[in-house]
Amino acid sequence: MPLAVYILGLSVFALGTSEFMLSGLLPPIAEDMNVSIPRAGLLISAFAIGMVVGAPLLAAATLRLPRKTTLVALISVFGLGQVAGALAPNYAVLFASRVVSALACAGFWAVGAAVAIAMVPVGARARAMAVMIGGLSIANVLGVPAGAFLGEHLGWRSAFWAVAAASAIALVGVLTRIPHIPLPEQRPRLKRELVIYRDRQVLLSVLITALAAGGVFCAFSYLAPLLTDVAGLDAGWVSGVLALFGIGALIGTYIGGRVADAHLFGVLLSGITASTVILVAVALLASSPVATVVLTFLLGVSAFYTAPALNARMFNVAGAAPTLAGATTTAAFNLGNTGGPWLGGTVIDADLGYASPAWAGAAMTLLGLAAVAVSLRLTKSRSRVVASHAPHVPDAADQPVSSR
Repeated sequence: MPLAVYILGLSVFALGTSEFMLSGLLPPIAEDMNVSIPRAGLLISAFAIGMVVGAPLLAAATLRLPRKTTLVALISVFGLGQVAGALAPNYAVLFASRVVSALACAGFWAVGAAVAIAMVPVGARARAMAVMIGGLSIANVLGVPAGAFLGEHLGWRSAFWAVAAASAIALVGVLTRIPHIPLPEQRPRLKRELVIYRDRQVLLSVLITALAAGGVFCAFSYLAPLLTDVAGLDAGWVSGVLALFGIGALIGTYIGGRVADAHLFGVLLSGITASTVILVAVALLASSPVATVVLTFLLGVSAFYTAPALNARMFNVAGAAPTLAGATTTAAFNLGNTGGPWLGGTVIDADLGYASPAWAGAAMTLLGLAAVAVSLRLTKSRSRVVASHAPHVPDAADQPVSSR
């Protein structure tokens, strides 16, 4: 695996910490900004909306620009967005800073994924994406709990300053270690790449990714109040449980990255099924602190076990448009990260309790599982059609196996 792929993974650590650290900071942000916890949860959705919009727009806008220059610009804007969040005087400014940071994060993910995929053979795509997603997993292991710890002891703004510092380190890594990636001889054309959206499998991949991610983060976004108000744990436990989720994510990413290249649909089916079962268990056992902590760890494993396969699937079905494939995957994940927290906040506002987002999340992942089944059926049908129309060419393949 090229060193540059690992540098991209390290950069994703800063991006992922900012994206997910609010799960452990909602109570202090809500108190400081004088808003409800569900409204504070919209800051998570704001970041996700920025990712959804920013990924395809920035991918299209930078399609003909040098890859390294684009990455440098985007990580710089992202870092400045963290500074703006740390200095935000009110909720509106904080909301806007999240959107700006998300736009830059989305562009970095889209371009970075395309760069990573371009540097490895087809058979190593899931592993390359696992390295990048590994940065996200480490963010959940270290960055998100550290943000919760800083928020509890030094105020939530200190977490934003810490991410700004991590972004500066990532900028140095990109400047010094990412090689110059030449543009293809035939310059990319947006109109030609947009053709991928006519493919049913591409649209199904978007749907599967959005539902799988949305179901998990519907519950995860409100984990802090679930742990304290339902499971009865002290607020000091939140950062530790978030770290446990991150450890599970790291384990899941490693296993999924190793298996997905050879058994892509097997990973999708087993991973999303596991997430559905775990979310139902969280909803049923939320009052038990031991069960909730264990299930949080298992949810991290199942969610990130599936992630490399979701990324690789999109590049497989949209290989003719690698930049937009990366952007589309990023947008799909964040459609889920937008809809999930919104749905979770909606059921909480309906006075259904802090355990209700787990039920809503399980419904989303169940729909995602159905979409995987449809995609698999279409894949098998197409394979049979291609095989039935293939011309018969007598060659070594027609010889007895024992002769080879």
